Amino acid sequence: MAVPRARVRQSITRRSYLAITLGTFVVLVALWAAVTHGGLVSKLFLPSPGAVLERLAEQARSGQLFDDVSLSVYRITLGYVIATAMSLLLGPLMGMSKRVEAMFEPLFDFIRYMPVVAFVPLTIIWVGIDDPQKFLIIWMGTFFQQVLMVADAVRQVPQSMIHLGETLGMGRTAILTRIAFPAAWPRIWDALRVTLGWAWTWLVVAELVAARGGMGYRITVAQRYFATDTIIGYVIVLGLLGLIFDQVMRAIGRAMFRYQRSR
Repeated sequence: MAVPRARVRQSITRRSYLAITLGTFVVLVALWAAVTHGGLVSKLFLPSPGAVLERLAEQARSGQLFDDVSLSVYRITLGYVIATAMSLLLGPLMGMSKRVEAMFEPLFDFIRYMPVVAFVPLTIIWVGIDDPQKFLIIWMGTFFQQVLMVADAVRQVPQSMIHLGETLGMGRTAILTRIAFPAAWPRIWDALRVTLGWAWTWLVVAELVAARGGMGYRITVAQRYFATDTIIGYVIVLGLLGLIFDQVMRAIGRAMFRYQRSR
């Protein structure tokens, strides 16, 4: 008797998906606990899950954790929104016009390969160590990648749809706003999700140097005193925040693009 083959990308129930996801995290935490409680690694280098939770609880009771989280969320939100707004304005024009593409894309390709970390000292000289410097680092690390991804999403709109607009007598602006951009919007949204993760990375980079608050700043302070429980705790909180932001964007995308095949 032939054994039925499993289908590629076979769908599973939402409950099964959540069970597998939670199971993965449970296994990782269990391995972490086994390593630390078994004495395989010094607590100085890797504290136990209980020690990390206890430290986070202390930070939460003192209000320090919430102050750091709120400051970092404020910085990431504003910096990312600025980069996204600029990308959504310029990216579609680059995707629709070869002249605009020739004007900006080679330049942006050149800039995006420059390490943003190398600009941290320069941004401090340019704008100081306050929030504008953090916004600038997030923008530099996000915009140049993001705008190229938005332009590429617009280029992938079938040419037949563009020809249809031209046949109907629509102008360039109407074709862009009523045909190309709506058709590319699902791909653009995926690009925004991806670049949001990059923006979180650059936030931490900006806060690690010459900051007066935020999660990256707290990690730097903890490093000076070898407080690895604080460092790991804040890294975990950063991961949770990034996951929450990503899942919110994913849920919004599913609601906006119900006509597409569910993923």
